Amino acid sequence: MRHRMYLIFVLMGIVFPAVAQDHDSAKKIIVDASGNGDFRSVTAALNSLPDQASGPTDGYAGEPRVIFIRKGVYNEKIFIEKNNVVLEGEDMEHTILRWSCARDVWRCDHPDDWGVATLNLKGSDITISNLTIENSYGFDNPEDKTIFCNADTATHKRSISRMGHQMALRSFSTTRLRVVHCILRAFGGDTVSPWNVAAGLFYFKDCVMEGGVDLYCPRGWAYAEHCVFKADDGPACIWHDGSADPDSKTVLKDCTFTGFDGFKLGRYHRDAQFYLIHCHFAANMADQDIYLVPTTNVIQWGRRIYYYDCHKEGGEYSWYANNLDRAPGAPDPAKIDAAWVFKGRWDPVGPVGGKTSLLTFIQPYTL
Repeated sequence: MRHRMYLIFVLMGIVFPAVAQDHDSAKKIIVDASGNGDFRSVTAALNSLPDQASGPTDGYAGEPRVIFIRKGVYNEKIFIEKNNVVLEGEDMEHTILRWSCARDVWRCDHPDDWGVATLNLKGSDITISNLTIENSYGFDNPEDKTIFCNADTATHKRSISRMGHQMALRSFSTTRLRVVHCILRAFGGDTVSPWNVAAGLFYFKDCVMEGGVDLYCPRGWAYAEHCVFKADDGPACIWHDGSADPDSKTVLKDCTFTGFDGFKLGRYHRDAQFYLIHCHFAANMADQDIYLVPTTNVIQWGRRIYYYDCHKEGGEYSWYANNLDRAPGAPDPAKIDAAWVFKGRWDPVGPVGGKTSLLTFIQPYTL
């Protein structure tokens, strides 16, 4: 069956560029690939920053350092180890940070994931705004291949699939990460991997995320609103690890899910806690609830998957019927927001403020 579905993505309540009004008084470092700025590359701009930000401001470590990136394609792998950094693009669709890297290739010669993504984060109090961040490996390599691999001590060979892990964003010790009005895309799995199971606080708003298995897979506390998730392949769109604290959770509010025929919503194999509020599912989504993958892991706190007012085109499935009254404290859906998720430890919404605006993002998707 072949049909065309148009996603009408209404983004409300922010100013584009998303952080511009908050930092008008701050001196911006300008990145321009053509040479009409302070630096030609994002890496050079980041390297120019002092290790410590001046400050403090808003109770955190220091004032934000704003790097404004003009339209263009920046083929570079980005590392952010410093705190209080804002990467602000000139145009979401035409300011592109791109790198090609398969995790299975990277781990042949490296002991860990530091460097596996297009955007690699260890700093905290990071804001990413108005950008496309792409790991292009799966788009560049349509065929699977076998490579020499030092990490394989038996055969020194490894099979690399275009559907394997390809991170656009991977965080490590980062907490207080805000991603607003961005496109994050790969073809393979784990496209958006904000990982800090003990202390991670992650906020996503008005973003488009595309990829394969577990294309959005936060660990810790995560809140995503008005986002679109597009599955190119794989057995599930979303995943969560909340195994370090029974309160940690991933909340998705007013989000849209689409993808290939029979795409599945989500899965988990460690303790997890999912809340889906006012979410919208494409007609071709599989009739499959968020499911537990059998492993040897011990699930301490049982199944914790909650829905409220979710709907699917072309007819409903029973498994996402309202059950929020069974969640801890039976929360009022109207009060589930970023403040509720982060419990006063961080306000990712206030600093973005300013006048409101309206953008309609229309993306054709063909099956």
